[in-house]
Amino acid sequence: MVTGNDRGREEEDGGDGGGREPDYRFTLANERTFLAWIRTGVSLLAAAVAVRQLVPAFAIPHARELLAVVCALLAVVITGGAHPHWRRVQRAIRRDAPLPDSWLLPVLAVVITAIASFTTVLVWAGGPA
Repeated sequence: MVTGNDRGREEEDGGDGGGREPDYRFTLANERTFLAWIRTGVSLLAAAVAVRQLVPAFAIPHARELLAVVCALLAVVITGGAHPHWRRVQRAIRRDAPLPDSWLLPVLAVVITAIASFTTVLVWAGGPA
């Protein structure tokens, strides 16, 4: 029999009703990972605002704006992908299935590497105008 409380849990996990109640430590670890993705997105958004508002213009035209937009877009991608990833992992935990791969990790790594490389070029090219 599904009680009101159980129904809410099924909906949290994607509403498929499958699986078992996992050890709460796994659920809490999954939640901490979700919150880490959200913190990363908020940090990237703060970086975008800081770069746009506080960093002087670079010698390369519109470089500051480009850095800010890339940071803001990455924040949108990371925060937008965090919840679906949390749901997929939670569903796998409940079904005792292998954990799904995350596309968030390579995206974050590649874009942060690009940001760091571009920033290095900006500093090497003479820094602020």
